[in-house]
Amino acid sequence: MKEFLPQLGKPRPERADAVRNRALLLAAARALVAERGASDVTMDELAARSGLGKGTVFRRFGSRAGIFQALLDEEERSLQQAVMAGDPPLGPGAPGLERLVAYGTARIGFLFDNHEIARASLDGGQKIPAGESPLSRLHIRMLLGEIRPAFGDLDVLAAQLTGALDGPLMLQLPTEDLSSAAAARQRKRLMQGWTELVTRLCALPHRGPSEEAHGVHR
Repeated sequence: MKEFLPQLGKPRPERADAVRNRALLLAAARALVAERGASDVTMDELAARSGLGKGTVFRRFGSRAGIFQALLDEEERSLQQAVMAGDPPLGPGAPGLERLVAYGTARIGFLFDNHEIARASLDGGQKIPAGESPLSRLHIRMLLGEIRPAFGDLDVLAAQLTGALDGPLMLQLPTEDLSSAAAARQRKRLMQGWTELVTRLCALPHRGPSEEAHGVHR
């Protein structure tokens, strides 16, 4: 089945200096996050580390949250590329259920790896951020169409699985559950939970034509 997934927003064509400034700022942000964590990074430090003026930082990203959202988008693109063209089972070439398990575990790993950046990308207006990847729902729905589990409305099931998987889960975990001591355990538990959930859901056989005729729609 041909992959048909949303392309994350590609930046409009930019002048060479704007492209260079963006790259410098993202590199500076990554370095600062690696050194001290996202929560302590300031716009002044981003400007100083990148060698650009503070005004340039604000014009390019609008706010402190904006630069972390840009970092998150870059990581999302990397995950999307792995899903669309990477090695199976995350990429094409494996059976649908294997790909669904692989996507969920990869997404959970992504959320753990980027939870600090995700929190820093909030602008303060969201109590509980939506956190939904533009990739997840369509990809999960495509795989469910291939697997054909015994559920009438695969659009609803895809939405429910996306809700079970994506951002709010990570952003609501207590900080102590994301510490280095606990993160590996939490990551393993959530990956195992996803694997058991989708394996059991998809193990139920697809209904035959007679059952379809009684109002079960796909």
